[in-house]
Amino acid sequence: MSVTDPISDMLTRIRNAHRALHADLSLPTSKLKSAIAGILKDEGYIGEYAVDGAALTINLKYQGGKPLISGLKRVSKPGRRVYVPAEAIPKVQNGLGISILSTSRGILEGAKARELNVGGELLCEIW
Repeated sequence: MSVTDPISDMLTRIRNAHRALHADLSLPTSKLKSAIAGILKDEGYIGEYAVDGAALTINLKYQGGKPLISGLKRVSKPGRRVYVPAEAIPKVQNGLGISILSTSRGILEGAKARELNVGGELLCEIW
């Protein structure tokens, strides 16, 4: 099956797995999805993730039976790309969430991109 927007598919799978209280989920892998999973792990939103051939397995985290991720939003879509300069990178939920950007320096979290003074395509927001 062909997926038009793999990032939206990944975010939707994470959202659905959290709502169903699954411990982990598996999805088709790509370098972009692995980079996003790495940022989510570094920020503490997910547990471990592993790439096994063509599958990316993500371990989900819960606190008190509730998911650590309360919201996911895809910002830049295939039909409407959203680019932001370094000064305009949004603070998600007044600093309680993160934004993920695709920059010339790779896939970065919003605060790191602001620190490096690079803008790029605003992929998604997570809180």
